[in-house]
Amino acid sequence: MHTRKIGARIYKALFQQPGPLARYLLPFLTVAATIGVQGLIALFVPKQVDFPYVLLFLIAIFVTAWFGGYVPGALACLITMVGLPLAVTPGFRLTSIDPTRLVLLIGVSVAISWVAQSQRRKRELLREANDVLEERVEGRTRELAAAVAALESEVAQHKLAREKLQTHLERLNLLDQITRAIGERLDLRSIFQVVIRSLEDNLPIDFGCVCLYNAQSEEIVVNCVGVRSEALAMELAMTQQAHISIDANGLSQCVAGRLVYEHDLTHVDCPFPQRLARSGLRALVAAPLLFESQVFGILLAARREANSFSSGECEFLRQLSEHVALAAHQAEVHTALQQAYDDLRQTQQTVMQQERLRALGQMASGIAHDINNAISPVALYTEMLLEQEPNLSRRTREYLETTQRAIGDVAHTVARMREFYRQHEADLVLSPVNLSTLVQQVIDLTRARWSDMPQQRGIVIEMRPELEENLPPVAGIESELREALINLVFNAVDAMPEGGTLTIRTKAAQSAGTACPVDVEVADTGLGMDEETRRRCLEPFFTTKGQRGTGLGLAMVYGVTRRHNADIEIESAAGKGTTVRLRFPVLATGIAAEPAIAPAAVPARLRILSVDDDPLLIKSLRDALEADGHAVVTAHGGQEGIDAFRAAEERDEHFSVVITDLGMPYVDGRKVANAIKSDSPSTPVILLTGWGQRLISEGDIPPNVDRVLNKPPKLRELRAALADLAGARVASAGKTPERSN
Repeated sequence: MHTRKIGARIYKALFQQPGPLARYLLPFLTVAATIGVQGLIALFVPKQVDFPYVLLFLIAIFVTAWFGGYVPGALACLITMVGLPLAVTPGFRLTSIDPTRLVLLIGVSVAISWVAQSQRRKRELLREANDVLEERVEGRTRELAAAVAALESEVAQHKLAREKLQTHLERLNLLDQITRAIGERLDLRSIFQVVIRSLEDNLPIDFGCVCLYNAQSEEIVVNCVGVRSEALAMELAMTQQAHISIDANGLSQCVAGRLVYEHDLTHVDCPFPQRLARSGLRALVAAPLLFESQVFGILLAARREANSFSSGECEFLRQLSEHVALAAHQAEVHTALQQAYDDLRQTQQTVMQQERLRALGQMASGIAHDINNAISPVALYTEMLLEQEPNLSRRTREYLETTQRAIGDVAHTVARMREFYRQHEADLVLSPVNLSTLVQQVIDLTRARWSDMPQQRGIVIEMRPELEENLPPVAGIESELREALINLVFNAVDAMPEGGTLTIRTKAAQSAGTACPVDVEVADTGLGMDEETRRRCLEPFFTTKGQRGTGLGLAMVYGVTRRHNADIEIESAAGKGTTVRLRFPVLATGIAAEPAIAPAAVPARLRILSVDDDPLLIKSLRDALEADGHAVVTAHGGQEGIDAFRAAEERDEHFSVVITDLGMPYVDGRKVANAIKSDSPSTPVILLTGWGQRLISEGDIPPNVDRVLNKPPKLRELRAALADLAGARVASAGKTPERSN
């Protein structure tokens, strides 16, 4: 700028024309100056030297013409060519002046003035253009400076915005990471652990924990503390499950649903903030965990520096608390749904088992009828042989007694099939049972299973009975106990596919009481069971035998023990065999032994109509009744029985008793009884059926039936019913029974 001013002054001095006075004084001044210079030169130049003083005057004329203009330049020419000679040269006359030279000199002066004037105009225009340009440049420079300043400000703002955006993106990314991490977890503790650990690593914070709010006690309970915060938690007494009372400051506001930021805890005069401040924490953010406007927890984040949480971080913690609250609620919902699903699945399994049991019971009901029909002839003939053949050998009689006992067990088992889908009767008829004797019977009944069948496969199972003598009797149902022990023996044999030792032991157990219970142990040296199998082996339908098993054997054993107020213990380990122990209480003093059953008296000769659709049962029943001296007429089916009865009535050949089956095709026992009673109300009707026990227990005895007997029939029960019903008819009719033809 200083150089520019100096240049402007030089330019002004050289090229700017002076004022009018200066211009008209300029010729005199330049000529005077030239004369002075000439004088000075003359002082130093010898006289004999011809010095070109004319050049000095020409320079003065040209300078005057250049700076003074046309008139001053011409005036300088006149002064030089005319005035000086007249003044300094004596005798000089005007005629001595060369007009040509004067004109030429004036012309040159005019030309120089014209050139100078042109140059001045050009210079002035150039100067004005330069000034305009400089002004424009300065304006542009100022504009550019303002634009640069604005750009720098905008760049700074963009940089700040980019930093804020980057920070916001990082927080969003952190929020997304935490959200995805907690979304993969379904329990509260792991969700809280992920949140606190992420905050410690990425936000970061110096102390963090999640507390659950107890509205009733007005306190929060620490549920999760960060890994890096454990040392401070110990110092603050804020370890897991620690209880913190709600203060009247931030915590109370937080549990009301508002985010609380304490920028400097040292300025908060409340117990909880002061506790944090004493441990070096200065800034605290408490974010409520809300779901449906209800606060159930608080997220606490603290730092050691005051004013260290920005508004963006506070907003981030608020948003994070919303996600954590939602994830926590989803975890609780999942837990509740899982529990509901487990309950539903358990209920469904129970219902399915009940349905299976019901279907099994319905199927068993039909099977029981067929089984009872099938074993009835065997039962009748066995009882007849034992009663009417006194000359049987001892071995034959033992075989028949074993057969009779097995038939009784089968009949009892068939009768109890319905226990899998119907409740057992509350009243049990218990009788004294000697377990050692019962075990020996079980060994004899199962001999084929543990001896003969394994030997066919080249396998040896050693039976080792250890029966204590003089055992006190126990109260029970002999057939049920026998069946339970048979099931245990079968299971033990199945558990020894390569053979082994089967031990059945009876003994009086050690007890602190006066009456020692009696134990029955069935032990094998087979495969054994792991803990899971041992725990579930008593469940219905649980089996490890695949298609060979039903899963009802041990369940039936368990049911028998419970009905007899007994206990069952199972000791087993994989590869070390199994021991099943049944512990029975001894016989109570109020239960007496069953008296010996006297043979029933054979009633007088009766005329009997037997109606059934099973030919073998009809034949066996006819043989048994005819052996007692009765006259028996048989009918194969319900309609045939009705026709036979009516035909006899028309011939005046009356029947003393009618014995009919219940389940028969087309015309069942109910219709037969109704038809008999409609034709002859005084004729007794006996319903002989495999469903007899169920009909009696449920009170479902059909009308017009005088007596219900269960299959397989027993001669004693049949004789007692005939005697009772025939005697009642005689008493009501006032006459003796009619004799048959």
